[in-house]
Amino acid sequence: MTPLLEGPVRPWQHPYSAAVRFCHLVSSFLAAAVQLTSTPDPDANFAAAEEQIELAARRGAELVGLPENFAFMGEDALRLELAPALAERCSTFLVTMARRYQVTLLGGGFPVPSGEGHTLNRAELVGTEGQLLARYDKIHLFDVDLPDGNTYRESATVRPGEELPPVVAVPGLGRIGLSICYDVRFPELYRHLAAAGADVLMVPAAFTAFTGKDHWQVLLQARAIENTAYVVAPAQTGLHYGRRQSHGHALVIDPWGTVLADAGDAPGLAVAPIDPRHGERVRAQMPSLQHRRPALF
Repeated sequence: MTPLLEGPVRPWQHPYSAAVRFCHLVSSFLAAAVQLTSTPDPDANFAAAEEQIELAARRGAELVGLPENFAFMGEDALRLELAPALAERCSTFLVTMARRYQVTLLGGGFPVPSGEGHTLNRAELVGTEGQLLARYDKIHLFDVDLPDGNTYRESATVRPGEELPPVVAVPGLGRIGLSICYDVRFPELYRHLAAAGADVLMVPAAFTAFTGKDHWQVLLQARAIENTAYVVAPAQTGLHYGRRQSHGHALVIDPWGTVLADAGDAPGLAVAPIDPRHGERVRAQMPSLQHRRPALF
């Protein structure tokens, strides 16, 4: 990726500086976080995703995010069986939708084969001409035993990515940083994105209903506040199959931590403006990133 800042870095050019971050944006734009109830039926899932993308475009959104597992939410064995076809179909779908509706589109996590019995959990960001802008393979895998009796072992069938998530400069939309779901519990990942100049943090997810009620919003607000960046968090919601239920509440959050839009618990959209002037004000008023003392840690 091309460095965001070339040559000697002067104080006003530091990536944490309000003078640099957001300075490349001249006007606000609308971002949409899509909320779906994906199932084991890919055809139905793609149709539902397109419906929400079209609605987002009609509302004027220029940046649209789909949640993790937007194309498939089902048992691991079936996901592994479908993965080769799904990987190709998901990439093609994102290109087609971005071109058709003239949006920058994030596909927030879909399976890509990675050796026998495993996949990667991959997100792709696609531009309005169908060009691939960025790709990220999820590095933190959800292996937990929850108090509600549910056990999750993502690593049983998913390999972690081996590279930090990218930040990509998109003309008119600013610098967009990628992540996926469980990553939100690891603040150092988002500090990496902030250090790379991210204005908008994308957090597509399929948060469980049990963890989501206590953790989802507060984690997203923390990532927005501590990095003085917008957060766009597409989400899964409702019952997918068996006992697998997601929390919902796709959110758009501003750099002060204010929730600008909440999709609630039904399929739909959270749509809100990304305003560079507001971002500059927050960073000027609360320049905490410039006050860090990394040499002491």
